[in-house]
Amino acid sequence: MRLAVLTTLAVGAATATAGPIAYGVCQTECNTVAEACYTAAGFTFGTVVAGPETPAVVLRCNAALGTCAHACATSALRAPTP
Repeated sequence: MRLAVLTTLAVGAATATAGPIAYGVCQTECNTVAEACYTAAGFTFGTVVAGPETPAVVLRCNAALGTCAHACATSALRAPTP
């Protein structure tokens, strides 16, 4: 039973080339890059609370994440889903 469900999910995922699945993959890639940015700056992604004392490097990582997420929303979600 589980094998049939997994096979169905795998086949369904393989045929989707755009739309919500592409959007999710794109967002995951954005978050992976943001995590690397935080790590390179010596911080842990998801633990820094924005405030007046937030380091500039963290703000730049956040800005890059926002730009990437916006690009995902404008490209992946607008693409046709087969």
